[in-house]
Amino acid sequence: MLALLPARARTAVVATVACAAALAGCSGGGGGSTSSATPSPSKASPSTAGPLITIKDFAFHPAALTVAPGTKVTVINKDAATHTVTATAGKAFDTGEVKSGQTVTFEAPARPGAYPYICTIHPTMHGSLTVR
Repeated sequence: MLALLPARARTAVVATVACAAALAGCSGGGGGSTSSATPSPSKASPSTAGPLITIKDFAFHPAALTVAPGTKVTVINKDAATHTVTATAGKAFDTGEVKSGQTVTFEAPARPGAYPYICTIHPTMHGSLTVR
C-alpha cells in the first residue's frame, strides 16, 4: 500500500512512523528514586505543591527559604543562562547544571540548620535554605 503513494508522501509517512517510534521509546516510564545528589530534570508544568526556587534575572527567588528536613525543593530556571543551586558548605545539595527553561528537584538536608548556596557558574548569586 505504501508503494502506491507518491515518493514525497511515502517519505512523510516513513518520517512520521520513525518519529512516533522514537518518542514511544523515550516514554518507557523508568521509575527509581531520586537522591539529594541527583536532580530530577523535568519540563513539567511549573506549578508545584512544594517549595519553589525560581531563578530569574541572575537571582534566586526567594533568596531565603525555610523547609522541613527532607523536603523536595523544586528549582525553575527562567533565565537564558544555565545556573546551579549548590550548597557552599559540604555536599548538602547540588542541582548540577539547570539549563534555561529546565525544572529540577532536590531533597533538602535531613539535618536542621542554615545552608547558604550559590550558583557555581555565577558565584555572585547567593541564597539560603534553612531546614527546621
